[in-house]
Amino acid sequence: MSNRYTHGHHESVLRSHRSRTVENSAAYLLPFLNDDVHLLDIGAGPGTITADFAEKVKHVTATEIGIEQLSLSKQTMSERQISNVSFAVENVEKLSFPDDSFDVVHAHQVLQHVSDPVQALREMRRVMRPGGIVAVRDSDYAGFVWYPAAPMIDKWLHLYSTVARLNGGEPDAGRRLLSWAQQAGFADIQASSSTWCYSTEAERQWWAGLWAERITESSIAKQLVDHGLASTDDLRAISDGWLQWAEADDGWFSVFHGEILAR
Repeated sequence: MSNRYTHGHHESVLRSHRSRTVENSAAYLLPFLNDDVHLLDIGAGPGTITADFAEKVKHVTATEIGIEQLSLSKQTMSERQISNVSFAVENVEKLSFPDDSFDVVHAHQVLQHVSDPVQALREMRRVMRPGGIVAVRDSDYAGFVWYPAAPMIDKWLHLYSTVARLNGGEPDAGRRLLSWAQQAGFADIQASSSTWCYSTEAERQWWAGLWAERITESSIAKQLVDHGLASTDDLRAISDGWLQWAEADDGWFSVFHGEILAR
């Protein structure tokens, strides 16, 4: 089965991805970074985590699935005047790098979109140097929790999970990372979890605003309509539901992630 990136690259998606930093998205890896490390960052996206890595390690190789996607990372490096990053278009299931090339191999929110995550981890293990680390963090949509109850967000979760699986991915990847790493041949695996949490008025408005726009304007909307899973009216109702949830003074949303450090 071929992979398709469910989210696409609409501005509402990139707005979310650009909020990611090492501190809020890869804190579990921080103790293992130093200025001798050569790091491979798979699925760099707009490159905000990549740039943070570059400020802490000797060199970063950033990869993406296409030239257009990789240009987003290049722009971030230019804006932040970072020069110790190189770029490559890669398929994580068949990396072009030689064996034992990197001290750290990192992927954030990647394996949930890959049709064969075990093969992807085998490739990450292959290009990791002896004594190195493979670091992976993925969200787990069935582990998302929110209050107060919001039927339209329930519907959003069902539709997103359905189309993600139609695209060959696994939206509940977080809970599976340990198992996948074991299947890929790793013997020393440290598994953990962490969350993003949105509870202040500003945080709720930002998070809900992203999804209210993504569900009607990003490629997810087109996919849902094309597959006959939802109408444009359905999607507008879900969008309104997100915005209504954000108005609740006691609104709270937690995004669950699984993490592994594998050696």
